[in-house]
Amino acid sequence: MTAATEFGAYGGRYVPETLIPALDDLTSKWSELQRDESFRAELNELLTTYAGRPTPLTRAERFAPDKRLYLKREDLLHTGAHKVNNALGQIVLARRLGKHRIVAETGAGQHGVATATVCARFGLECVVYMGEEDMRRQQPNVERMRLMGATVMPVDFGTKTLKEATSEAIRDWIANVGTTHYLIGSCVGPAPYPEIVRELQRVIGDEAREQILAAEGRLPEAVVACVGGGSNAIGIFYGFLDDEDVRIVGVEAAGAASLGTGRAGVLHGARSSVLADEDGQIADAHSISAGLDYPGVGPEHAYLRDIGRVEYVGATDAEALAAFRDLARTEGIIPALEPSHALARARELEEELILVGLSGRGDKDLAEALRHLT
Repeated sequence: MTAATEFGAYGGRYVPETLIPALDDLTSKWSELQRDESFRAELNELLTTYAGRPTPLTRAERFAPDKRLYLKREDLLHTGAHKVNNALGQIVLARRLGKHRIVAETGAGQHGVATATVCARFGLECVVYMGEEDMRRQQPNVERMRLMGATVMPVDFGTKTLKEATSEAIRDWIANVGTTHYLIGSCVGPAPYPEIVRELQRVIGDEAREQILAAEGRLPEAVVACVGGGSNAIGIFYGFLDDEDVRIVGVEAAGAASLGTGRAGVLHGARSSVLADEDGQIADAHSISAGLDYPGVGPEHAYLRDIGRVEYVGATDAEALAAFRDLARTEGIIPALEPSHALARARELEEELILVGLSGRGDKDLAEALRHLT
């Protein structure tokens, strides 16, 4: 166990001693690769020729006719979401660490699909833990993972969602740490994972910054993204954190608002803002979106909230569903339920020029969304 440093009172390592050597090796190799031009070249080649970067900006003219609202189209990436950015980076890292087995957790299934995809690409064993409730909600993604050769391990206790899946993935990692890399899907977990995931996702914000300047000749007045664990949000936010005139807004699910209604606590190896009772016991979260149904958040988001750089607000299931339906009907784009939360809040902002992170497409959510919309 170590104290937090980079993110103020948050972050750190709160893990069994058996994981410390693996985390030390990961930290050392990541630091080395940050200076390794061959690593950057390999990752950039994969992001371009395999994942499909750069992703475009699309102006949503009919969805928000009174604004200049742009969508950063991560839904157009291979696998259908931003998760592949991180999965590709970490698979290159894992191979350089000499690990031949990959374990991951998934809620909405998009990180599981991205992990199964990159493991298939490089011929590595892949085990993905997923709560049974999320497997029900995201059955198409379960089938995609299995088709690509991944073993999907159902988790049948607790809320049967992402929290429990993450706990099981960590247990697997502890038992197999010598051969296994834990490919964490969001900017959570013990150091150095939050930093690694942020750096692998910041391509979203770096691209978007250049694109909005080219399109409008100025920076956006506001940048908005959904926040569960927080990887797509930290990725797009990072391109604008130093621009004081840009308002940055993170949108949580109202029933999983660990930043809005949580307290400081430890979850899955790091100290952050979590949903917990007065005794510190982790509380259940709820969202129609499996990807936001998590009682914690990345430690950097808790830090950005505390220093006042980013505002975090909530959106209800009903508001997200309305935005999901409206974007489909006005723009011909079916968003995932996760970024539908961001869309719900974005069109209510007073600012005119707004950038929204469209982190994934809605194929996986159709059955669940239509069940509530009809």
